Order: sequence, then structure tokens, then C-alpha cells
Amino acid sequence: MQTAHEEPDSQLSKRNVDLIVQHAKELVTAKGHTQQPAMGAEMEDVGLLEDGAVAIAEGKIIAVSKSNEILSKYAAPQILDASGKIVTPGLIDAHTHFVFAGSRESELELKIKGAGYLEILQRGGGILKTVRDTRAATKDQLLRICRQRATNLLVHGTTTIEAKSGYGLSRADEVKSLEVINQLNDEGPLTLLPTFLGAHAIPPEFEGKVHDYVDLLCEDWLPQIQQRHLAYFCDVFCEKGVFEIEESRKILLTGKRFGLLPRIHADELYPLGGAELAAEVKAVSADHLLYASNSGLEQMKRAGVIATLLPAAPLTLMLEKYADAWRFISQKIPVALGSDLSPSCWLENEQLVIALACYKLKMTPAQAVIAATINAAHSIRRANEIGSLEVGKKADMVVFDAEDYRFLGYRLGVNMVDTVVKNGRVLVSDGRLT
Repeated sequence: MQTAHEEPDSQLSKRNVDLIVQHAKELVTAKGHTQQPAMGAEMEDVGLLEDGAVAIAEGKIIAVSKSNEILSKYAAPQILDASGKIVTPGLIDAHTHFVFAGSRESELELKIKGAGYLEILQRGGGILKTVRDTRAATKDQLLRICRQRATNLLVHGTTTIEAKSGYGLSRADEVKSLEVINQLNDEGPLTLLPTFLGAHAIPPEFEGKVHDYVDLLCEDWLPQIQQRHLAYFCDVFCEKGVFEIEESRKILLTGKRFGLLPRIHADELYPLGGAELAAEVKAVSADHLLYASNSGLEQMKRAGVIATLLPAAPLTLMLEKYADAWRFISQKIPVALGSDLSPSCWLENEQLVIALACYKLKMTPAQAVIAATINAAHSIRRANEIGSLEVGKKADMVVFDAEDYRFLGYRLGVNMVDTVVKNGRVLVSDGRLT
């Protein structure tokens, strides 16, 4: 990315700002959907501006227009030339299991040989393997692991994530995980929105006592998490043989009573009725949704629940079935995207999520880009601050080394990030941390 400096006499009649990004071949603004997410045909409009520019001051977007207009009105000590490149809002990952220690590469062979997700879990693997590793890690160890994870995300163009706990499954270890998320958010530069997912699996010490565990979550853990302001959201893995509808409802409504907005893993492996529950509790987002019923989708639409789809999840679980994105879009249910970053789906590149949404969910590149920007911002309730390039929003943006935004859904296996701007600061240049 070239940096230029204007001569002083060219700045006399111009307003001084901190940074100008100029001459983007395509500026993807994703504008016009701050009040409500893009739905249906709206998801085809990425708000494209050719030869676009953005003026930035004090971390905020001051102006968005054609380059000649911006350059005639504004001057900056730092100018980024995006000639021949595309510029988008910072990518937003609306579903991650961000805090974990250890890995589960040994399970790849089990999957190849036909073992299913719940079968591996019942053998003491899967989530329970990661629970053991995460419990054994100190907070400082988790901080070191997750700082590197945050760096990997940022270098690939992700500027904001939803970050779940869920691999502690004891009060102390869930609190430890949420503290890690909050500390890394305070440190920056990545923005992390913490989600309490104590209902991720039944911990081994509560095997056969799911109701006792649910009572503990509702009567002890949730009040303390609320009192310490450790999370924005409360999530639950609503699935057959784990937390079924009755338990999931109790956890989400209790979390809601304590001020935590509900999210839900819904209908991923079985048609359990998770979409209907999401609508009933007025969840912000229902995620996965491979087996959502028609009735559930209609109820989600009426309740204003966003469908956050995770195309990498069935890929890494080696499933044949994927969420039917066109079903959601045609019914005008807003669609967002997430990576499902976890030990089961170790993906730190939202560009690949966009591409998988195109290749596996049959979304158009425009739909996928909208789902990974402004609609993802709605999925984490931050659309008033991020997700589009509009005046007054945080200056989070990415310059990609591509001439057409459709490359984000087309090219695989390479990091196309040239520059990442976060809160108005250039943090990645020429694909590397500054």
C-alpha cells in the first residue's frame, strides 16, 4: 500500500483530517442498513462506489465519496492509495468459540472413518477434550494463546468478533475465559463481544444430571456473570442429547432476565425446534440452522431473529448437508456469517468463510459480503458503530489486493489483505502487522 503526503500549499482551503484512503477501484460501503439488516434483494446491493475515498478523523469516518470530491475538501498527513484494489468495511465474525487451549487433530481420522460429532463427544472427545485442556491452562497461558489468535484474525481482515466461552464448564473456568475475552478487548486492537456459553456441553462431573447443571447455571453462574458485567450475550447449544428445548428455554430466559441478550445454536444436527425457540425468546441470532423447519423460519422472521450461518462447520464435520441460504434470503430473513472458529473448525480467515458461503451455501458474492459486514454487525448488535462505511461510524476497513469485490467469494487459499485500518489506525500494511 503506497503512502503519499500532500504539499502544504494544497491544503490551505481544506479541512484537516487524520487519514484519507483514496482511489479505491471499488469501495464497498454496505450503506443504508444501519437501522435494520439487509434482507431479500437488499443483500445484492453492496453500495459500490468506483474510484471511492474515505476521510477519517479521530477514529471515525468523516466523509465517503468519489476520490476527486474527498481530495478537494480534505487534507491529511497520511494518505493510503488504494488504486487497483477494493476497500470494504472491516470483516465481522459473528460466531466464534474464541477461547480454548489445546487442539483435536487426532479426531480428524475419526471423522474420516465416519464418527459423528455426538459420537465423538460421547467417547469423551470433542468439546470434553477441549474442556480438559482449557481447565488445565492458566489465565496467562490463555491470554498468550488468544493474543496470537486475535493477531491471526486481524491480519486476515477481521476487525470485530463475537467471542464465546464454553470450554470451561465450571464457574471458575467460565469466568476465566470471559475475563480473557474482556481483557483482550480492552487491550485491542481487535474488538471482542463476549458471550457466555456455559451451556455448551454437560461437564463430566454432571453426567446424567443435566437438570442439576442447568439449575446451577441459572441460580449461581448467571447472576455472578451479570454482576461482574462479563458478557453481553447468553448462548446455548440446543441439540438432541445435550441441552434440549426445555433446558435451553430456561437458560436463555434466565440469561435474559439478567440482561444478557439470547443467542442460540439451533437445529444444527437434528430438527429439534431451535428456530422456534429462538423466535419465542426473541434471540438476537439463531446459528447453524441446517435442519430449521418452515414454521421455525416463519416465526424467526416475525420475531426479527437473524440467521447466522456457518458454512465451515458442516465442512469440518464432514456433513453432506449445509444450511439453505436461499431459503432464508427468499423469505426475507436477514443472513449473517460466522466462522465457527473452534478446535473442531479451526478457521481464522473470514475471507474463506465468504468463499465457502458462495461455494457451499450458494450465496452470491454480494450476499456473502453483506452477511460478513453490516448483517454480521446486526448479529452482534453493533450496526450503529461498524459494518458499513458511513459517516459517523468507526473507521474499520480493509484494503484487499483484488480489483473486484467478487474475488472475495472466488479466490481460495490465499490472504488477499493488503491493509487493515482499525479505529482509524493502520494496523496491517502490505499484509503484515505494522
